[in-house]
Amino acid sequence: MADRKKRRKDPARGLLSVVMLFYFLAFLMLFIKDGDFRSILLALCVPALTFAGVMGIPRLFPADKLLLSLTNFLCALGVLVLYRLNPERGLTQAANYFVGVVCMLVCTLLVRYWKNWKVLTFLMVPASFALLLLPLIIGTEKNGAKNWIMLGGMSMQPSEVVKLAVLCVTAYLLSKRRTVLTVMFVGICLAILMLQKDLGTALLYYFVTLLLVYVSTGSLPLIGVGLLGGAGAAVMGYNMFAHVRRRVSIWLDPWADVDNAGYQIVQALIAMVNGGTWGVGLGLGNASVIPEYYNDFIFSVILHEFGVVFGVIVLGIYVMIAIRGVMIAMRARTAFEALLAIGCAAMIALQTFVIVGGNIKLIPLTGVTLPFISYGGTSMVASLCVIGLLQGVQSRIQAGVSEDKWLAGQEEGVR
Repeated sequence: MADRKKRRKDPARGLLSVVMLFYFLAFLMLFIKDGDFRSILLALCVPALTFAGVMGIPRLFPADKLLLSLTNFLCALGVLVLYRLNPERGLTQAANYFVGVVCMLVCTLLVRYWKNWKVLTFLMVPASFALLLLPLIIGTEKNGAKNWIMLGGMSMQPSEVVKLAVLCVTAYLLSKRRTVLTVMFVGICLAILMLQKDLGTALLYYFVTLLLVYVSTGSLPLIGVGLLGGAGAAVMGYNMFAHVRRRVSIWLDPWADVDNAGYQIVQALIAMVNGGTWGVGLGLGNASVIPEYYNDFIFSVILHEFGVVFGVIVLGIYVMIAIRGVMIAMRARTAFEALLAIGCAAMIALQTFVIVGGNIKLIPLTGVTLPFISYGGTSMVASLCVIGLLQGVQSRIQAGVSEDKWLAGQEEGVR
């Protein structure tokens, strides 16, 4: 009886039911519209994968079901939007989603059970440098940045993988008061990213590290120096790279070159405006005219077909994920776990702000992906791994609470 009452009060269970029904009906609508039987397959598989990601993992070890529910909603939304515009990309993204959930589980287990972070940290440092150097040697250039490599016929962005190492290494070094080593490690990573001309990822690395340094040291003068250094690097990047100057130019006035450089941002703005409050409807839009609709401008597609209200809900989910991460950090039992949780929350929040801000013309577009939603295996897996690290901290917190209760019971028994 007590278990039944607990289930009824569980907000994650109710949210999960709504999410599963939403995606089942959405894919069913696409089947009715297009008659593609792959829609039926996804109508069954996507809710099933969502259920496994939310309810299956907590059966293995303590986990935050609400955080899992929010994350899986966004992942499934990416599959739905991509499938609606390009079925092949949607099916590939569904496979990426599955792989990402498995990798999230691995990262959770790593944080929960791994003890010797010193050894792992010093293995991550040279591995990070090697991965970041690969695109300079064998990489291909895309949108002005040389940050992609081809492996076995598949493209990969090493900086997305290194993002996880940056979180772990920075959190560990700062927990040991190794601020100088932290700055050296991240500084070398940023220098390599500058050589790749990947300023969007460099921005993420830089500001997440700056936040963690502040949380660790509380030094405002140090942060002030860091901000001045970041401003100087931004000016240098603007003067050095033509694609950066082009992005700033089309941000200021995309209509000045509407048939060329400004075409994409103009089409995205038109798509969002046409979507209005409630959207044109799933399967009824034409946002595929945006060249990078599946990647940089996926949020514009969401606003076009689902409307501003739904877009605000999506942004609210990202905010809730970030807040949940901060709450986990506040309950962490060690400095390393607290810094790791803060870093994960900041990475998701900042990356979301940068890409959404670029879509709505609040800031210049930087070329980073929208976590969990944008097309790409590396992006999807890396984003879910960040959640895995966060879940690992949560799992250690809950395991520690259970251990404290057991010890308190033992002491009470002795008395």
